Amino acid sequence: MSFDNFLNQIKSKANELKTEVLKFKNKDFLNAAMAGSALIAIADGHVSAEEKQKMIKFIEGHDALSVFTTSDVIKTFQEFLGQLEFDKDIGEAKAYQALGKMKSNTEAARLLMRMIIAIAASDGDFDDSEKAIAVKIAKELGLNPADFEL
Repeated sequence: MSFDNFLNQIKSKANELKTEVLKFKNKDFLNAAMAGSALIAIADGHVSAEEKQKMIKFIEGHDALSVFTTSDVIKTFQEFLGQLEFDKDIGEAKAYQALGKMKSNTEAARLLMRMIIAIAASDGDFDDSEKAIAVKIAKELGLNPADFEL
């Protein structure tokens, strides 16, 4: 093996490791984003295609989360949604627990709120049930709902 090949292999392995580290570092944010997405999407009793598409576009466009595949994102969203549909109380507890991990990171928490509001409004109707959930999410994240016109 030539030195150039050896060097290229090391660079390749370093890039793989970096991607894995980024995934690990951002797993809590992904979980919080999908928990909030599931809570707000199911708030009005119907998860619309527009809400799902808005959530996917947000994740794909966010640098910190671009390390996750779309299938990883969908799988995590479906897990939170499934928990909410199977047992609302336990599902909510798990979702709010995931969101609570972002409470100490104000920048991440504010970004999550903007995403959640965008998802809620994506079907053209940000109704009272969605607003009530958005207020609960803001409080769980340690944010003032009034900062988001809630």
